Amino acid sequence: MPNVNTDDAPLSASKHNAAAVEAMTDSLLEKRGDSFVGRAVTINRPRAELFAYFRDFTNLPTFMDNVERIDVLDAKRSHWVVKAPGGKTVEWDSVVTDEADGEYIAWASEPGADIDNSGRVDFRDAGARGTVVTATLLYDPPAGVVGKLIAKLFQREPAIQARRDLRRFKQLMETGEVATAAQTRKQYEEEKA
Repeated sequence: MPNVNTDDAPLSASKHNAAAVEAMTDSLLEKRGDSFVGRAVTINRPRAELFAYFRDFTNLPTFMDNVERIDVLDAKRSHWVVKAPGGKTVEWDSVVTDEADGEYIAWASEPGADIDNSGRVDFRDAGARGTVVTATLLYDPPAGVVGKLIAKLFQREPAIQARRDLRRFKQLMETGEVATAAQTRKQYEEEKA
């Protein structure tokens, strides 16, 4: 078994350390949720630029497909409206629980959220390759295991979305746009619905 200390993969992606998931969840300041998601992508842009774009939460709907909107309430709090299966939406207020400029942002949903969640996004230098962006999430799907299965069927499950959202973030930051198969604005809007 390889020594995990020499592995430069994010802990959430470690295949060699049974304690990796526990270590990642321990790094989350607020534990809101039981389902764990960890994804990472390398983006060929400077860390400070990626952090600044991500930290302006009003930018997130540009690459997070299920996020309808984010209303910034103050420097630490925001209100999220997210698409759910069946044409419904779920909403919650989120608070930034910790951050280090250019390095990471941690958050947690406030009590009363439709989906309890918490997480952290880390930005780590990758030398000439750019920046490794790692998203780690904990969440409780509505209706438990059944809700998770339904969300997966409708492609709205956070594990699926995290991978896709990070890929779209990479596209947007490296090329200035998110690739789509749509040929017209109308097709694009239908694709997003």
